[in-house]
Amino acid sequence: MTDRSLIVINPNSSQTVTDGIAAALAPLHSLGIPIRCLTLAEGPPGIESQKQADLTIAPMLKLAAAQKDAAGYVIACFGDPGLHALRDQTPLPVLGIQESAVMTALTLGQQFGVIAILPASIPRHLRAFGAMGVLDRLAGDRALGLGVADLADPDKALSAMITTGKRLRDDDGANVLIMGCAGMAHYRAVLEDETGLPVVDPCQAAAAMALGQIALQMSHKGTRNA
Repeated sequence: MTDRSLIVINPNSSQTVTDGIAAALAPLHSLGIPIRCLTLAEGPPGIESQKQADLTIAPMLKLAAAQKDAAGYVIACFGDPGLHALRDQTPLPVLGIQESAVMTALTLGQQFGVIAILPASIPRHLRAFGAMGVLDRLAGDRALGLGVADLADPDKALSAMITTGKRLRDDDGANVLIMGCAGMAHYRAVLEDETGLPVVDPCQAAAAMALGQIALQMSHKGTRNA
């Protein structure tokens, strides 16, 4: 499988976000399957609404289909846009970072808390968590009040993330935290140190899960056309 790659697609058009995802996934290169991180040029600079998420699906499917060396895919947006559509399109493993982050968090703590970017993100999260049947394990979902672009600025983002993480811990009872955006990856270690809680980076969670499925020849369609 070493001549095939895990394809990680950032559905927004920010190369800075893609570069951050690639850096976060560096520890997984030792598992032996190449990882290629792609930016969707047709996407918005940041995905901050359901409409923006939905409009990325068609070009994302086209970009995924063009990757002839794909061994599997990760959709690197916390709304998991196009997750089920891409699973319809291919028998290869397809992981969404939101779904994977929640599944990972459930193995690390009893009650998970989510650090969202904007208040408008929270209803989308709650719809997804309801569909997954995990609302009884959700301690809280709190927004930073920052857009995707703001996450690249530590002066704006870091203190807000620490404060929000501590509120999820102290006020909501979370004992594991999920960073609710692909653009947060570089803050994971600091957030763990400051809160004392395990912190799940969703891109790392999805890529790790995808690599496991690739190695084990698993597929949502039951059989693989490798």
